Amino acid sequence: MGGIGLRIGGYLLVSFMLALLSITSPAHAASKASVEKQFQRWVSQTLWKDAKANGVSSKTFKKTMSGIKINWKLPDLVMPGSKPKSTRVQQQAEFRSPAPYFSEKRIRSLVASGRKLATRHKKLLSRIEKKYGVPGRIILAIWGRESGFGRAKIPHNAIQVLATKAFMSTRKPLFHKEILAALVMIEKGYVTRASMKSSWAGALGQPQFLPSSFLEYAVDFDGDGKRNIWTSVPDTLASIANYLNKYGWQRGRDWGFEAKIPASVSCALEGPDQMRAVSAWAQSGVTRFSGKAFPKSELKRKAALLVPAGLSGPVFIATPNFYVIKSYNNSDLYALFIGNVADRIAYGNKPFRAGWKKISGLKRGQVMTMQKRLIKLGHDVGGADGLAGFKTRRAIGIWQSKNKRKPTCFPSSGLAKVLR
Repeated sequence: MGGIGLRIGGYLLVSFMLALLSITSPAHAASKASVEKQFQRWVSQTLWKDAKANGVSSKTFKKTMSGIKINWKLPDLVMPGSKPKSTRVQQQAEFRSPAPYFSEKRIRSLVASGRKLATRHKKLLSRIEKKYGVPGRIILAIWGRESGFGRAKIPHNAIQVLATKAFMSTRKPLFHKEILAALVMIEKGYVTRASMKSSWAGALGQPQFLPSSFLEYAVDFDGDGKRNIWTSVPDTLASIANYLNKYGWQRGRDWGFEAKIPASVSCALEGPDQMRAVSAWAQSGVTRFSGKAFPKSELKRKAALLVPAGLSGPVFIATPNFYVIKSYNNSDLYALFIGNVADRIAYGNKPFRAGWKKISGLKRGQVMTMQKRLIKLGHDVGGADGLAGFKTRRAIGIWQSKNKRKPTCFPSSGLAKVLR
């Protein structure tokens, strides 16, 4: 998986991400004063220069940045002049078993609330789907996943969070862009500093948009002249739909289907760049796990094979809409979570039937070593980042086949010993 796009989110995994992203704790109090002075110089010189170039007035800038100091409690901070420590927790769910990600207790709670809200907002969701083409069940699932249907606390001062991270996080360029976008939002009168609340990662409001996403995708759907993703349900739900629509949501299509693949179909055929007509997958022996036929409306349309845990978990035929959901959070598991919750809200579907088998744990560095070895052998792994994305899974499957091993298409401790 890997990466963050134009938004960062998911209140359900905040505790996990806090542990994952915490790289270095703030330095001793004696040096904090010095860093604060550096921060204030950066604000008054570098940030102001760039803000001015983006159309932010001196009045807005001074008022907005007044009193803003470093938030030392945020994760992912690196002291100026130092390097990130190598103590990051690398033992991610994706490298053991994705099962915990799909906690039934968590999903059932979201589905129960989602069904009630689907009834309450039926007319609103129908209007949104008519305009943007995105089904209400998908919008509800994302709303629930990102902010607990607006119930999650979003307590942070977004300007402080974004400025802190732009000055001293491991992803300074990203957050520099976002603090500038936030200042533009205030300059244009879209929101005040006091009402611009965010997560610890700087994601705004109920959809958990980063500021650049707000400027691009947030809409006024309640007709009050404001794009309010903090307290307006119509604006929140329509903004989510607009985001997916702009990323290419195909009206009238599902996100995908849990499937079974015969031994003759290699897991190395995975990937959105290897899409083929659903009818072609069916002709090759791929079937739906439910036993139902693929919808006639899908047969001539293209879809991809998806094996997020290799052959150690459920297999899917994913439509382009799956990858649109993934654009919201660049994770196969996230998109599958949304798809499953959405289907259960609308249709009462059950958990994925194949289940997730236990996967031997690997650290990110071990996966990175495997990727580098595969690159040397001529395989495209999508970059040696230690994350088992579809290109890495596919490369593993191809290597296994060439070396007369049964393809599993997923990193394992056994493969780590061979590919080093």
